[in-house]
Amino acid sequence: MTSSPVAKPVAKPQRRSLQAAPAKVFHWVNIISLFLMLTSGLQIYNANPVFGGREGFHFPFVGLLGGWLAGGRHWHFAAMWFFSLNLLWYGVYVLVTQRWKHRYVGGNDIKALQQSKNPKRRVYAWHRIVYTSIIPILLLALLSGVGMYKPAQFHWIVDFFGDWFALRVVHFLTVPTVIVFAIVHSLLALKAGGERLVDSMFLEE
Repeated sequence: MTSSPVAKPVAKPQRRSLQAAPAKVFHWVNIISLFLMLTSGLQIYNANPVFGGREGFHFPFVGLLGGWLAGGRHWHFAAMWFFSLNLLWYGVYVLVTQRWKHRYVGGNDIKALQQSKNPKRRVYAWHRIVYTSIIPILLLALLSGVGMYKPAQFHWIVDFFGDWFALRVVHFLTVPTVIVFAIVHSLLALKAGGERLVDSMFLEE
């Protein structure tokens, strides 16, 4: 009597990650460095508020980093270097791998918003527009930040913005802009690719 062959379990094909490992590293370093810059930046703000002078509005001290002005500056500019270098290497990576072709807005996206009846294609178009629009905002934040860090050495940056107060206002306003971007970027990613796409920005799938 011959025994019937035992069926071997079929291995499930591994799903390809929606985000490459460098993109995950980029997002994690961004989150950490932005958190450090936000909490230390608000500490700097409290030492000399942008609006209303020293008697102006102060943020609650809970969760702020640095203790006071000097400590806040040390943390803020240390995190700025991590943030800047992270943007630099990822920019080179995007150019070398040509990921910019499907990451940033192009003529097809504008055309899709005008003509496409496919709602998902329109979401992708908006996602690329938002993703592209943050580039000048981040560059503006870095430029104004460097001008505040070394105003004597980079006096031309202060002159470009008009004066010291205008420079501080511009730098301060980039903060809520980046926060709004992060929220919109996440919501559009969720709408375009679901939780899997959002999770893939940070985690292994």
